Amino acid sequence: MAHRNKQNYSAYSQKRVKTEHQKHGKHRRAQERYSLEESQDRLRDLLGRHGCEWVSSSALKQLALFYRLLVSGQDKQNFTRLLTMKDIAIKHFIDSLLLVSLLREGRGVESPLLDLGTGPGFPGIPIAIAEPDSKIMLAEGVQKRVEFLKIVRDKLELKNVEIFGRNIDETFEYPVSSVVTRAVEEAKNTLSNVSSCLKVGGYVYLMKGPQFKEEIKRFESGPMVNQFQFVKVIEYDIPKTPHKRSLLVFHKFAQNIEAV
Repeated sequence: MAHRNKQNYSAYSQKRVKTEHQKHGKHRRAQERYSLEESQDRLRDLLGRHGCEWVSSSALKQLALFYRLLVSGQDKQNFTRLLTMKDIAIKHFIDSLLLVSLLREGRGVESPLLDLGTGPGFPGIPIAIAEPDSKIMLAEGVQKRVEFLKIVRDKLELKNVEIFGRNIDETFEYPVSSVVTRAVEEAKNTLSNVSSCLKVGGYVYLMKGPQFKEEIKRFESGPMVNQFQFVKVIEYDIPKTPHKRSLLVFHKFAQNIEAV
């Protein structure tokens, strides 16, 4: 992630304990190596079993290719701590695709959508695959991840994806209609960072774990209440797993006065 807050709990934050491989400068590599066809078959089974049976055949093929690129990239960079197809499918792909389902039940995917601190492409790449008519903007501050994202975009032929190789803060003014992030940092900090780029009337979707109530309290006592309203939280789980999720929804109702 490009944006972190060490005091904030998130279901998406990664443990800092180094493995023996990492201590010696080596990367943890996935032991599973599936062909594109076998990757598709295995992903079809996993997606169908965990609530994403609606994914099209063409999207499934792109996800399988993305999986293979992620595993191959892991040989050179520590893009993810998840090393099995099951874990990658459930905690990365399905986690991202369930967000698409939730957005479709509400306002839909409002484009352009900015994925803030996307890392190796989550949730932005799966969203772009599922919503090819929506413009998806990926923001990532780590250059090696940016280069990987460019490879993924080209190999998957994702013409709806734009990549920004930078951290997002109040100086970023490219207009977007919605923002999503696997929110490791505090809600109030994320809202501050996107206050200049998000259009009035736009929405911010923060993908959190089950612990979020204190964050809402800190937001409500902070300065961002002059621009943003906390709309609701959608609590859900990844079907047939113990993984609990919370989607925090914020609405921008006023412009950043300093940006006018």
